[in-house]
Amino acid sequence: MELSSAQEATVVTVYASALIPMFIVVFLRFIGRLPEWLFSLYLATFALCAVGWELWLTYGIVDGLDVASRRPAVMNEAIPVHINWLLNSLADAGAIGLVGALLAKWLCGGWEGAFRRWRWSVFAVLLAWFVGQNLWVELTIYQAQLAEGYRLSWAPLIPTGPWLNPVLELAGRTVQLQTQLPWLLATPMFYGLAIRFYNRGNPA
Repeated sequence: MELSSAQEATVVTVYASALIPMFIVVFLRFIGRLPEWLFSLYLATFALCAVGWELWLTYGIVDGLDVASRRPAVMNEAIPVHINWLLNSLADAGAIGLVGALLAKWLCGGWEGAFRRWRWSVFAVLLAWFVGQNLWVELTIYQAQLAEGYRLSWAPLIPTGPWLNPVLELAGRTVQLQTQLPWLLATPMFYGLAIRFYNRGNPA
């Protein structure tokens, strides 16, 4: 069985959003153009997302369906279940996390203005980016495997689990509290880590 055009687009997006930023980070690190604190933020964001929710949703660890049960066999062949969490966490760290840091830099006065200390304007930029991209992902890329009716696991950054999960319908597609909570809760953690790493690498 072959992938549909929509499935092909999903597969390409998943691999590209995970691997392209990773290769850029590794290359910039290799040539000495990536600040140590940003590299630390990339690694920490990967760990935060993997442990915070990606592993749990992939394997359905606590009262949920694993990802293989939520998508067609052809998709499981294209994105094997055991690297699903890895690809998603890499995308979280690079295409989402580091891009969010760059947006904060560009919109909020450079690295110094954004990450020397906590500023609510910076937090608002990060929150808008993280939640906005997550809504887009749920409504487009992962709508089929996150649709209402598929029970998703509890996770450390999804403390309500599948037991308290109101659903909102937008243009015939569903958005669940359970899938939006991770980035809502991760945003202040990400910003706190960014401030810590920036100040450690750039003493005042």
